[in-house]
Amino acid sequence: MLLMEAAGRFCCSGGECLPRVAVEPERKAKGARTRESILRVAVDLASVEGLEGLTIGRLAEELEMSKSGLFAHFGSKEELQLATVEMARQIFVDRIIRPALALPEGTPRLIGLCQGWLDHVAGGVFKGGCFFTAASFEFDSRSGPVRDAIATAMRTWLDVLTRAIEGAKKARHIKAAIDARKFAFEIYSLAMGANWALQLLDDKGAMGKARQNILERIRSVATPSCPAIKIAR
Repeated sequence: MLLMEAAGRFCCSGGECLPRVAVEPERKAKGARTRESILRVAVDLASVEGLEGLTIGRLAEELEMSKSGLFAHFGSKEELQLATVEMARQIFVDRIIRPALALPEGTPRLIGLCQGWLDHVAGGVFKGGCFFTAASFEFDSRSGPVRDAIATAMRTWLDVLTRAIEGAKKARHIKAAIDARKFAFEIYSLAMGANWALQLLDDKGAMGKARQNILERIRSVATPSCPAIKIAR
């Protein structure tokens, strides 16, 4: 009995016994890294082929892994889709929102969010352009947990834009009469349309036009105390 208890406290490898507490965290960390690597490929794949086309089998083929290996991380297609949406959200936050929040409150932060989003799409982070734009079009008429996760992410993004606009009003960089939520919707629509034009119409100038339109729209409501807004022609 004592021997069994002692064995339970240790994990032996290569003839050397190590405390389990020293092995388990490393094993979990390795599993988390593997899962993240898988999901980054899944996001890229889904941006091109759609979330509905993202299956355990298709992802296994892309990764040259066994289906059983993927099932160890995701028990079902829906679980894989939800994890992919969450990974896309994390990438969006890391690449767009977090850097912009480091900028001063006001139009610098608002423009940083807009520029970051457009750069994210134009830079080809994912093969299929903006993951959430594609996923929104794919799931807008469906119901279920995947659609809900996409909708939640997009509502959150609109809220971030709205708060940035409110911050610009508070900093007296844009007119106090501006309806922040309506203005956020305008910016959101311009960027979504640009992604559509780039992906469907192969309009290479779409991002540049959206960038110019957004900056002109912000400048049109700017106050005299607003920092200079440079618009490339």
